[in-house]
Amino acid sequence: MDLSNAKCEHLVSPEYKNFILSILIVFGILLSYLPQHYRIITLKSSFGISPYFVLLGTTSGSSAFANVISQQQSLQDVSCCKDVNGLACFAGLLGIFQVGTQCLCFFTILFLFILYFPRDTQTTSKPAPEGPTYRTALIVGAVCVLHVLVMIIATITIGFKRPHSLQPWSNLCGILAAVLSSIQYFPQIYTTLRLRCVGSLSIPMMCIQTPGSLVWAGSLAARLGTKGWSTWGVLIVTAALQGTLLGLSVFFEYLGPNKGHGHGKDVSVEGDDRDEQESHPSEETPLLQNQ
Repeated sequence: MDLSNAKCEHLVSPEYKNFILSILIVFGILLSYLPQHYRIITLKSSFGISPYFVLLGTTSGSSAFANVISQQQSLQDVSCCKDVNGLACFAGLLGIFQVGTQCLCFFTILFLFILYFPRDTQTTSKPAPEGPTYRTALIVGAVCVLHVLVMIIATITIGFKRPHSLQPWSNLCGILAAVLSSIQYFPQIYTTLRLRCVGSLSIPMMCIQTPGSLVWAGSLAARLGTKGWSTWGVLIVTAALQGTLLGLSVFFEYLGPNKGHGHGKDVSVEGDDRDEQESHPSEETPLLQNQ
């Protein structure tokens, strides 16, 4: 390597503590989402997960990925790969791997959300229950795919046509990711409060991710510095809001009046249907109900 290129020296002699922590964060991100994937698959339902939570989370993840790959420091580390060994190059790309892993995991949630979205297969005259429909889930999926395509095309175009504008574009993507992430949890918090149950949400996932987001933010801040505020700042906002949702989920699952119920079924709707069936007699209703 040409030692005159001082910009690559930090990769030749990396801080091994931060290097090991960065690797653990990559695996931690992946493992933290697995409980949510597993819960949806085992319940075969995405009941209780707000489509707008999925929409905002997926678009926030793709915006964050566009932000990190267009960061001046990230581009500099990528360019250094031709001058350093494989391990040093891998160390320089860990920040991109972290955000990319999170983006991929949330897209997996999007896929499972649509695949296991509850569908009303009954052909009765009963009016459809209030709430999002399968069409809403499909629209959310289409918007998320369109958004990630726009992010990729815009980043590549700016990189080739106007490379001097990459850092402002990166900051814009980071701000967009922060805004989307900031409002991401409000629809889910509202949905959880309305249903008064956890549904298909995974409490273990939130238990891992809430403190993990703060550790991740510290790692990215050490790597990108103050110029990367738009990258690691969003994680701090996310941790605070996810902590709020975690508190609500723990309450409804273990302390609330419907604790332990509503895993994949709307308890309030079932209760209303049961009351309606009892109040309207049918051919099978006993003549002397008191007996």
